[in-house]
Amino acid sequence: MGVDYYNILKVNRNATEEDLKRSYKRLAMKWHPDKNPITNKSQAEAKFKQISEAYDVLSDPQKRQVYDTYGEEGLKSTEFSTTTNDDDDDDDDVFRNSSNGGTRGGRGGSFRFNPRDADDIFAEFFGGSGGGGRSYGGGSGGRKKVAAIESKLVCSLEELYKGARKKMRISRNIPDGFGKPRTVEEILKIDIKPGWKKGTKVTFPEKGNQEPGVIPADLIFVVDEKPHPNFTRDGNDLIVDKKLTLVEALTGQTFTITTLDGRKLTIQVTDIIKPGHEMVIVNEGMPISKEPSKRGDLRIKFDVVFPSRLSSDQKSDLKKILGGIEK
Repeated sequence: MGVDYYNILKVNRNATEEDLKRSYKRLAMKWHPDKNPITNKSQAEAKFKQISEAYDVLSDPQKRQVYDTYGEEGLKSTEFSTTTNDDDDDDDDVFRNSSNGGTRGGRGGSFRFNPRDADDIFAEFFGGSGGGGRSYGGGSGGRKKVAAIESKLVCSLEELYKGARKKMRISRNIPDGFGKPRTVEEILKIDIKPGWKKGTKVTFPEKGNQEPGVIPADLIFVVDEKPHPNFTRDGNDLIVDKKLTLVEALTGQTFTITTLDGRKLTIQVTDIIKPGHEMVIVNEGMPISKEPSKRGDLRIKFDVVFPSRLSSDQKSDLKKILGGIEK
């Protein structure tokens, strides 16, 4: 059946945020280990953790929705995440339930549910971690949040074109059941959306080290773009440089360009190409992340390579051929 968080907090399933806070305050003060005799301390610690976990789940609309639908087992096999795109994406709160197949919610990176530290929750209500001599004012109890930690998320242009999933291994310190720090490793999954740009941010809330008296830092991955040997990105457009000999520039040429998803584009040049000329192939640029059906353009920039020297006969022939051509 799993744990009944509503029963633990002594509230009904329609409980409001204020109902949850009132019940948590009452039960937390009753069962805080510092307020119970030594003979009852182990029972109090277990009860206090249960109360804190119940409040953590039911006070968070996302976790509560998953719990109400799938129960404790579904909640603890569920992944949550937040993704932000500085360029053109709105914030998306995402949860992904791996035990029920498929995705529910939005898109982005993910992290598994871990109950918050019981003392941290208590401190938000009463300040500090003990029970004696504390006021009942709400708020964060003066706790400060540690500054966010940013790290580069290096992506190839192909990954930003087609989309990809990256797995990032992190290690951080969290308290064990006795409050002692222990190091844990986690794999964070980040779904790269086609069209993301350099500077796009993927945020994992409070994934820094958990330390007494402070709110853990957010962990932020910032998309960076690897240089590509053939293409340069300009917003949603892709630019490719193409060299033509003078003969090709004057008489035309057919060549192919391999796209970032492996297709072959046949390009026919029939006009006379001047140095610096640019040809635009519509809708063959980068995907536009907010409008997946649309793309930027592919811009081909031509460079005409002139011969370094000509013989007298070649010069004479060129004069005969080109001499009568009007400018």
